Amino acid sequence: MEQPRFTFKKNERLCSRTTIQELFTEGKSFVKYPFRVSYMPINSEEQCRAQILISVSKKRFKRAYKRNRLKRLSREAYRLNKSSLIGSLEEKNLKLAVAFIYLPSEMLDYASVEKGMKKALRKLIKDLDGEG
Repeated sequence: MEQPRFTFKKNERLCSRTTIQELFTEGKSFVKYPFRVSYMPINSEEQCRAQILISVSKKRFKRAYKRNRLKRLSREAYRLNKSSLIGSLEEKNLKLAVAFIYLPSEMLDYASVEKGMKKALRKLIKDLDGEG
């Protein structure tokens, strides 16, 4: 059995303005505390299965160092727990654009962020199974 690679490369980031616009207008979403997750199937030329975007509100966190810290924690939690999502997408031969929006107005510790990320990824996989 091959060891999963815990990487998060540039092509796994969602950068396309048009795709992001479509994701928020036409994509489906749900809330699993501390994240609101929006997702949408895409037809991307990239070789990666899921492209993600992580957002923290400037209205709730005025200081950039706090926003950056929360984005860093969220990215790390995703990086370490994405293997189940990627496996599920490969089974279905899907490519997905996903946005994780951090909701609370207080800073959470890494354990809470990771727990929320795991719940969000499980719900996302369950939603994809329901559609398939």
